[in-house]
Amino acid sequence: MTENRPPDVPSRQRRRKFLVIIDQSPEHRKALRFAARRAQHTGGLVSLLYVIAPGDFQHWRSVEDAMREEALSEAERLLYEAAKTVNELSGLHPELIVREGKSREAVLGLLKDDPDIMVLVLASSTGREGPGPLVSLVAQQAQMAYPIPVTIVPGSLSDSDIDDLA
Repeated sequence: MTENRPPDVPSRQRRRKFLVIIDQSPEHRKALRFAARRAQHTGGLVSLLYVIAPGDFQHWRSVEDAMREEALSEAERLLYEAAKTVNELSGLHPELIVREGKSREAVLGLLKDDPDIMVLVLASSTGREGPGPLVSLVAQQAQMAYPIPVTIVPGSLSDSDIDDLA
């Protein structure tokens, strides 16, 4: 990871960022809580990423623009809600990021752009459909691993369990 660090900033002077992907899933709240508490306990920061899926209506520009505007509005709403939660849990003011594209590519691009992000925090789903799309993506593509540690918070943990672990 040191190859991504600017040479003029020693790692001990930098604050570790915990990245949480914000979406409509209920499990993202578990990841959010863990990241907020962990950052609070370690002197770190929290970055919140919302990924807007790319539009499929290139030849219908007005439809694509309206869909993009609606997606951006939803992204802002969810990010502000998540930021409020982080602030209430830890007193921290998280960084809010919106990217457009596929989730994996958006995360990898962000990691390349911001070497201070040192941990990706995900949470597994407790539903019958499996661990959730983000956790499944990480597990299925082990050969294309993320260049930072990935913490997967079990979705079955209570808030107090998460607080104790973080």
